[in-house]
Amino acid sequence: MSAPASASPSAAPTARDRRRWAQYLVNERAEARVYRELAGRRDGEEADILQALADAEGRHEAHWLQLLGGEPSSLPRASFGTSLLGWMAKHFGSIFVLALAQNAEDRSPYEDDPHATPAMAADEKVHREVVRGLAARGRRRLSGTFRAAVFGANDGLVSNLALVMGIGATGVAPKFVLFSGIAGLLAGALSMGAGEYVSVRSQRELLASTEPSDYADAALAHLDLDANELALVYRTRGMPEAEAQARARRAIEASKLPGGLGPATGPIATGADHHEVVGSAWGAALSSFCFFASGAIIPVLPWIFGMSGLAAILLALLLVGIVLMSTGAMVGLLSGAPPLRRALRQLGIGFGAAAVTYVLGLLFDVTLG
Repeated sequence: MSAPASASPSAAPTARDRRRWAQYLVNERAEARVYRELAGRRDGEEADILQALADAEGRHEAHWLQLLGGEPSSLPRASFGTSLLGWMAKHFGSIFVLALAQNAEDRSPYEDDPHATPAMAADEKVHREVVRGLAARGRRRLSGTFRAAVFGANDGLVSNLALVMGIGATGVAPKFVLFSGIAGLLAGALSMGAGEYVSVRSQRELLASTEPSDYADAALAHLDLDANELALVYRTRGMPEAEAQARARRAIEASKLPGGLGPATGPIATGADHHEVVGSAWGAALSSFCFFASGAIIPVLPWIFGMSGLAAILLALLLVGIVLMSTGAMVGLLSGAPPLRRALRQLGIGFGAAAVTYVLGLLFDVTLG
């Protein structure tokens, strides 16, 4: 959001100018504290980068102090967004703080304020890219399990909310709604778990079938040093022809020595353990089951605790709405998008699905037929 600017930076500052400068001053100080707080939780290169950002905010702070003629007797509070960043920097992981900071740097008013120097406006643009890069590092470090938790729980929320809304609208007894919700939870969670097991198991089997083996190692000592196909093995692994030929010669020469082949001369260099990267099929299945079930149980809670009718439906909508907005905001933060917009989009999708099945349930109202 751009702040109003004076007609000329050389004109005598108005009271409005001074209030704006004071607001900039406290915001710069608060942002510098955020970066220092995050730098204290990091080490190495990332800590240095965050500290450099804090130092840059300090230079901007000095500019506004100079225009104000020194420390004002009273200062406003930092803006809500900056205060929120400071609070999150103390209580949450840096990935969420950096994602919010990325958006905050994008809304810098300095480009439109004649009292901010061109260097300061340029700084803010560069800061946004620096923060984007740091946030991207954090996103890459997030485990697949974390992402699966968010999306799996969301799947359970939306599908089971739509189910209990549709069943509840037909006018059946509360016990039937409860049974339908529990059945939907188990069916969906089992389906997710089974699907994940098959997917991971198939991927592990595929990797196992394509990984190099030591099948031909024992035959290397009998190959002709000048005429052999061992270089072709290396070339199938992406090695240039000349390098493959040299590697093949070294491998054959080593195989004829008493010590035999070593890890650097064998036909296939040891690579990463792809099975570890893929993970366990049972672990993936269990986590998918739990993630889906954790979301799917929420729409059923009112009926579990004996509620029925409109009160149960409204409470289910409230509970699911809170969680949908939370997961939507989290996804927005992780993707660098505005969290409120993503939260409302998630809410709209979930409630839209529930509305469709609720109307369908009304059409099949058992009390009418």
